[in-house]
Amino acid sequence: MTSPTSRTAAGRRRSLLPVDPYILALLGTVGLAALLPASGTAATVAGGASTGAVALLFFLYGARLSTREAMDGLRHWRLHLAVLASTFLVFPVLGIAARGFVPTVLTPDLYNGLLFLCLVPSTIQSSIAFTSIARGNVPAAICAGSFSSLAGMALTPLLAALLLGHGAGGFSADSLMRIALQLLVPFLAGQLLRRWVGGFIARHRKVLGYVDRGSILLVVYTAFSEGMNRGVWQLVTPARLGLLLGVEAVLLAVMLALTWYGAGRLGFGRADRIAIQFAGSKKSLAAGLPMASVLFGAQASLAVLPLMLFHQMQLMVCAVLARRRSRDPEAGGVTSAGTAPAGTASKGAASIETGTVGTVGADA
Repeated sequence: MTSPTSRTAAGRRRSLLPVDPYILALLGTVGLAALLPASGTAATVAGGASTGAVALLFFLYGARLSTREAMDGLRHWRLHLAVLASTFLVFPVLGIAARGFVPTVLTPDLYNGLLFLCLVPSTIQSSIAFTSIARGNVPAAICAGSFSSLAGMALTPLLAALLLGHGAGGFSADSLMRIALQLLVPFLAGQLLRRWVGGFIARHRKVLGYVDRGSILLVVYTAFSEGMNRGVWQLVTPARLGLLLGVEAVLLAVMLALTWYGAGRLGFGRADRIAIQFAGSKKSLAAGLPMASVLFGAQASLAVLPLMLFHQMQLMVCAVLARRRSRDPEAGGVTSAGTAPAGTASKGAASIETGTVGTVGADA
């Protein structure tokens, strides 16, 4: 049996990893698609399996989300409104402003992916983890991430239709129907069946977490295989990727600053500002990848690249920021209305901090 000391040492080693292991798995999947892309019958089978995996993914999301928790969190509506505004208003405005980088810095396809990134809902797990480590309003982070995911079911496709148009494969009644069938219907089914399957999912959360990750890897493999077959990767150079990383670094820095100082100007206390910063500045890879596969079709491989890069960047930067916030002089207690006691946050931080970056790779 492994001793507590060895487990702690292993956790510390994981926390020092510069790259999320799940991101390494994603990169490995991209490499596999580059070397052995699915084609012909294999592509048809992979496409069908990917569609089923997306439906399963959103069914699990629906079955996990506690309607009671979401309703309890409504009393902190100003905070949730601030997070939703950051996610679905400020981010898209910055994405539209980035159009000025085309074509000198970004290609049109990479820009479409960057703009799509700005339309994706916020995370849940990593928002909670980082808020806990920083000793912020953990219950608010739970509700804010959940509300963002719910809103994203409708807002992300609608904003993509409005802002991307033909860049997202063209929107029609048929495409909206596919979105509803692949994403919304399974999610609602999960909510309706939660009473019967919620306990099973809670008991097997770790195993089902691998199902989540496997589903996303399958979506990535299918999308990048189709991109390889169509030759889209010949349009991307290492220099363009470097420029894309620079643009995303600026985007993340701007959002971290706006959510922190903007929340302060709106009168929120420290604990609430932390929840707003971590929930309002991040984007969900697990929600964005399946949506991109439906919205972009054959162009999904380039469309998800900015999101994949941004996801790893936000985890690394926010892990450092959360630890710095936890050492603030005023971090000893939290006093916001509706906030968990400081001991609760500290306990959550103790259980998460040893492997923050590695535990939130498949963030919902």
